[in-house]
Amino acid sequence: MTSKPFPHPKGGPSFWRSAPGELDNYRSPEGIPPQIDIAIIGSGFSGGSLVTHLLNSMAADEKSILVLEARELCSGATGRNGGHLKPDVYNMASYLASKHGIDAATEVADFELDNVRAVEEYVRNSGADCDFFLTRAVDVQLGYDRLIDASVESTKSVFYLHGKDAEMIFKISGIKGAKGAFSYTAGHVWPYKMIHHMFSRAIAKGVNVQTNTPVLSISQSQEDDRWVLKTKRGTVLAKQVLMATKAYTAALLPEYHNKIIPSRAVCSRIVTPSSPPLLPNTYAIRFNDWDFDYLIPRPDGSIVVGGARRTYLKRLEDWYGNVNDEDLIKRAKHYFDGYMQRHFRGWENSSARTDQVWTGSESSPALLPKTTRKKDIVHFIEPLNKTANNSLLVMGYSSDRLPRLGRVPGRDNIFIMGGFTGHGMSQVFLAAKGIVQMVLTSCSYADSKLPSVFEETSERLSSPENFVMDLFNNLPSEPRL
Repeated sequence: MTSKPFPHPKGGPSFWRSAPGELDNYRSPEGIPPQIDIAIIGSGFSGGSLVTHLLNSMAADEKSILVLEARELCSGATGRNGGHLKPDVYNMASYLASKHGIDAATEVADFELDNVRAVEEYVRNSGADCDFFLTRAVDVQLGYDRLIDASVESTKSVFYLHGKDAEMIFKISGIKGAKGAFSYTAGHVWPYKMIHHMFSRAIAKGVNVQTNTPVLSISQSQEDDRWVLKTKRGTVLAKQVLMATKAYTAALLPEYHNKIIPSRAVCSRIVTPSSPPLLPNTYAIRFNDWDFDYLIPRPDGSIVVGGARRTYLKRLEDWYGNVNDEDLIKRAKHYFDGYMQRHFRGWENSSARTDQVWTGSESSPALLPKTTRKKDIVHFIEPLNKTANNSLLVMGYSSDRLPRLGRVPGRDNIFIMGGFTGHGMSQVFLAAKGIVQMVLTSCSYADSKLPSVFEETSERLSSPENFVMDLFNNLPSEPRL
């Protein structure tokens, strides 16, 4: 694993980026200013949410804002993930309750539910044309059947089907062999369109956006308390720096080496020329504790689908610490041949096929205590045909599985939003709101209304914990293929 995980110069395309927007390579005409009040590094969901909340929380021209993006706008994880706004109110709740207590579990579950509502409200009030849908997530268990009881209030909103009840409900247009299923409120969105909407509004309000401008280094000014951001196109002095760099954070802040770990996964889009039974929900199919696929039906009839962990997870070089989002994980190439026909009733004669593949995201693959259920493992795969449009996604996994939010220890006026471990769509928007409150008011983390266990601290940065390697080391010696 490289200690300087800069973005790959050329990331591959994805379905979401199949029709690039007019801001894809946008550069504000004023260029890179010599000095700025607030610099945001990264233009994905984190960067767009930070800009949105900054502009909503201060008067016009109160502070100058510069956004620096290494490649095209929204070309990283947000432009390649599944677009799934899926609060985890049972698996994560179980994990947090066992490790951090009921209060922490409740706080995070409520935060993620509120995040879905906040994104829905933003889309509605701002008029964003981004295919937002509020729906139900259905997590189906095939290889095992265990119910979680985390004693968390939010889990009461989860509907659970067990045994024969699960089989009955899935007999029509459902998943074959279901042993049990959880159902709860979730959403999905076209992430690239939503982020472009955020930045179009920001640019209209005077925010300076510079794409294709990688930051090469961050250092303390020798003259005052500002930060020196060196780019390939010039240098800027910033009073405050907001790190929205996710998997690439350690390239600029070396203390995050092995703390925010780049990890590759793959994502695909399945289409069908026929009219198979309607899939009204999003789905997760769990084969065992670590093996998981997920599917998001699109309004155009296609399905964003991912998984195939069993094909490559034991090959650490394929995914761990790898920032190359241009090449594919070839071991997963044929995993989704006949996927819909194999798993869904009524799809046997659908002629469903993979149309496009890119690197996609996982939703917090965790190695939990053996007394609890293990966290959703979500992720996406590579092409099933030679003409597919292929690329990869690189996510930032936190070494202790929890997002890292707040002030960077030992670096005054540098703030971090990272380590979402593939689960960022369910946390980022409200996380940015809390970070902005700290940036503008100098309030404490405790007053930001962010979950207490997400706070970045010196203790977390010095911890030797690495749950990603724990997951790898605890895999069965011969994964089922």
